[in-house]
Amino acid sequence: MAKPFKNRFFSDFLKPNQIVFDLQAKEKVQAIEELLDILLKQKLIKNKKLILTRLIDRENLESTAIEHHVALPHARVDTGGDMAVAIGRSEKGIEFDSVDKRKVYLIILIIWNPSLPGLFNHLFAGLARFLTKPDFRRRLFEAKNKADLYSVLSEIELALPPFEERIISRASLLHKLQEIELRKKKASKQQAKDLQRQADLIREELDEAALTRFDRLMERYGFAVAELESGVCQGCNMKVATQISSAIEGSNDIYICENCGKFLVSSHKKKK
Repeated sequence: MAKPFKNRFFSDFLKPNQIVFDLQAKEKVQAIEELLDILLKQKLIKNKKLILTRLIDRENLESTAIEHHVALPHARVDTGGDMAVAIGRSEKGIEFDSVDKRKVYLIILIIWNPSLPGLFNHLFAGLARFLTKPDFRRRLFEAKNKADLYSVLSEIELALPPFEERIISRASLLHKLQEIELRKKKASKQQAKDLQRQADLIREELDEAALTRFDRLMERYGFAVAELESGVCQGCNMKVATQISSAIEGSNDIYICENCGKFLVSSHKKKK
């Protein structure tokens, strides 16, 4: 992981003038455009059209809405700096194709530099830790004005959790990357081209260490991600440690099987 970003805070990248406390947009794309306009005005981005296209492509791949009425639209595009962030708060909520079907009231838009593949993971880890705290969420949504909202968000620390077996990235994305790589083998030339574009979008969000492990496992075994069913890794049919098994259930983080070294994700069958 990139050490330069350890123990940095969200306020290192977010300033009050990058917050829209009352979004006027009524739907997802409009909201993203409204936030991009803020970054353009602050001269934090240049090519709005390119970035908007990348953000929409990412949303079409999988909605960036997470639980707790929050969405994290993002794209890896050269901004000239480390990262450009814009925050939007919607009083009435916006439909964001969220898995839990709930409206989004807080949008955190992130554009980060292609030369820093691990940066988004640091940010996502910090946000995830804070958003799982009921008191923090309450303070976010009860903020009376831009200053209050900025104050709460500034508390977020961009540091990875200390668990070595845990890699902060979206499990569903890594699992989807595996599906895409397997589908490419049987796809037509045009289909393979479209699938590669989707794979590239996913790869942009994963740190180098995770991708290196993924590619090595795919080359050696033909698959890199295994589901966990009843505490048993489906990649090696071995039972994993109870602590890891409990952590994986209901989680969208990625863990590694201590027996076979493959990535572990919660079973889709159990979710259904």
